[in-house]
Amino acid sequence: MASRTRRSGPAPRARGGSRRRRLPMRLLLPLLVLVALGAMLMLRGYVHSEVLADHRVGPPTANDHVPKDILKGGPVIDTRGGKATSLDIPDHELVLTFDDGPDPMWTPKVLDVLKKHDARAVFFITGTMASRYPDLVQRMVDEGHEIGLHTFNHPDLSLQSKSRVDWELSQNQLALAGAAGIRTSLFRPPYSSFARNMDNNTWPVTEYIGSRGYLTVVNDTDSEDWRKPGVEQIIRNATPKNGDGAIVLMHDSGGNRSQTVAALDRYVSGLQAEGYRFHTLTGALDAPSAHTPVAGLESLKGEAWVFLVQASDNVTEVLVAGLAVVGVLAFGRLGLMLILSVAHARRVRRRGFSWGEPVTEPVSVLVPAYNEAKCIEQTVRSLVASDHPIEVLVIDDGSSDGTARIVENLDLPGVRVVRQLNAGKPAALNRGIANAKYDLIVMMDGDTVFEPTTVRELVQPFGDPRVGAVAGNAKVGNRDSLIGAWQHIEYVMGFNLDRRMYDVLRCMPTIPGAVGAFRRRALERVGGMSDDTLAEDTDITMAMHRDGWHVVYAEKAVAWTEAPESVQQLWSQRYRWSYGTMQAIWKHRRSVIERGPSGRFGRVGMPLVSMFMVVAPLLAPLIDVFLLYGLVFGPTEKTIGAWLGVLAVQGVCAAYAFHLDKERMTHLISLPLQQILYRQLMYVVLLQSWITALTGGRLRWQKLRRTGAVGLPGGGAGAGAGAAAAQPQMDGRPVR
Repeated sequence: MASRTRRSGPAPRARGGSRRRRLPMRLLLPLLVLVALGAMLMLRGYVHSEVLADHRVGPPTANDHVPKDILKGGPVIDTRGGKATSLDIPDHELVLTFDDGPDPMWTPKVLDVLKKHDARAVFFITGTMASRYPDLVQRMVDEGHEIGLHTFNHPDLSLQSKSRVDWELSQNQLALAGAAGIRTSLFRPPYSSFARNMDNNTWPVTEYIGSRGYLTVVNDTDSEDWRKPGVEQIIRNATPKNGDGAIVLMHDSGGNRSQTVAALDRYVSGLQAEGYRFHTLTGALDAPSAHTPVAGLESLKGEAWVFLVQASDNVTEVLVAGLAVVGVLAFGRLGLMLILSVAHARRVRRRGFSWGEPVTEPVSVLVPAYNEAKCIEQTVRSLVASDHPIEVLVIDDGSSDGTARIVENLDLPGVRVVRQLNAGKPAALNRGIANAKYDLIVMMDGDTVFEPTTVRELVQPFGDPRVGAVAGNAKVGNRDSLIGAWQHIEYVMGFNLDRRMYDVLRCMPTIPGAVGAFRRRALERVGGMSDDTLAEDTDITMAMHRDGWHVVYAEKAVAWTEAPESVQQLWSQRYRWSYGTMQAIWKHRRSVIERGPSGRFGRVGMPLVSMFMVVAPLLAPLIDVFLLYGLVFGPTEKTIGAWLGVLAVQGVCAAYAFHLDKERMTHLISLPLQQILYRQLMYVVLLQSWITALTGGRLRWQKLRRTGAVGLPGGGAGAGAGAAAAQPQMDGRPVR
């Protein structure tokens, strides 16, 4: 049962009498976060060649359409202006070329060797690597090296359309503009070799590249460093014969290039001693530089691109770190729940266990009620059937549906009605405490049904004088619908296993409003129920811990409560719970630095509650984000396997929880669907709570609609009694 403030006035209407329909902020902000997150992941996938990459390589074909002058010519092919010519490198001039970079590990080592020997080279960069490591591209330019394009994500262009070729070139130039503020006219096709290996598939691409203003550069001396044949063999492969000039192919990325770096040092120094000079391509050909500075919009677009790529990588790193955190928290929580739940069950179920002397003294049961006409008769009748001596106080919190009149008309022994103007649930409970006759006080919701043994089982822990409050075992009564079944799993697995764990650790965070018991003296010492937060049950529980009282869990004190039956009502309830929990954590934050029992709870309970109830659920969507990403972009099999593994662990925990509570396992059939759909709703609710907390928003109490459909299993006391409730009617009796 949730108390609330009076309803506000009607929403303003637009012209014509219809309400303005706006997307609620609670949906808009999470949606924007999700879209931004998806865009960042897509960008990262594209830059890392996980999205839109084409790794096919075409087989060689005939070369009868390739001009013979090209096949027999040099490694520099110029098809600009519709003509096809080729150029050789002059004798004793070497053009070192490095493909596939820049690489954060190997490119700096290559640059260091070249700088050591005052040698120049040409780096054919890919757009993916240049976007991710722009500082290395800038260093290449600053140290006098030349840059060439090697496409954006390294596809075989002979298998691509002209539009894809244009895209690869433009994106490669965009990355270069953002990294170093230049354009280049040099291009090397991926998977290219010697000019003599040009064929009928690659030649049309070379012609088209020339029509776009590029000079195609292949090679005539292949170090074959990609084979990793050893330093000596790399040097032999890269050394030209008889003082000839050459364009030498090496790699500064694409794998372990330690052999390349080691060979490069000896290679450059040895050939320089023989009179060779290491130039850029245009330097060796005595031609104008291939670089052209960019400015204006082109420069801004390049810088923006590099910034977004850097941001996507940084965001992804944060997400991966968050995923690691949530993984540790999730599995840590599951492990703790299993281990400590076993310990709790063994302790309270061992033969001869007792909390102390049996508690037989009478108990006051408080039922705060606001507009509970559909449920209140079942609730009260279930209490009257209790096998423990009790008095029942129904505190009518300004109901307008005749709730108080229904209870009075029942004329049941030991049942009293206390009326007050609508003031909220904490005020109603405090009013009930003031009117209660007995020192042990049970609190429950107006939509909840107790079993005959519930009160007796709930108060037995008070046989231990250290116990100040007891949490009962709340169960979902309306579990036949899908959303009810999901909440049933959550109650049994999430809440009740949690309570066993927290009981053992002596830091139970919440006594459920549906079924809890307190010592009057303990309540008085902490000031009673407070309306400082929207989670008065969490607030009072934390206050009890800080005052030195033990708070324990009574598994046999079963209460059947009516869970929300629509997404909107569930949203409202969990939003209030989440936000109220955050308020309670903030209210009791000083316990972290205090001494004594308060400090113990602050340094044990508060971190656990914060991690498991606030931080972990907020980060948990990362599991689903990466699941979706892995399903779409791969590795699909490993992603599915990992998700099934996590689901299996959760299934084991859920099955154990159902075993402890003696629940039917058939409800676990909906567990996979719960993990896919229900959890997403809870994530958005928690995110909304965070947004409300961070923006300083205020959340009002909200009343959930009740159906009165929850009774005891097997048609026990109170089952179906809601039919006796007459039509709702206004109760005009004075407050007393």
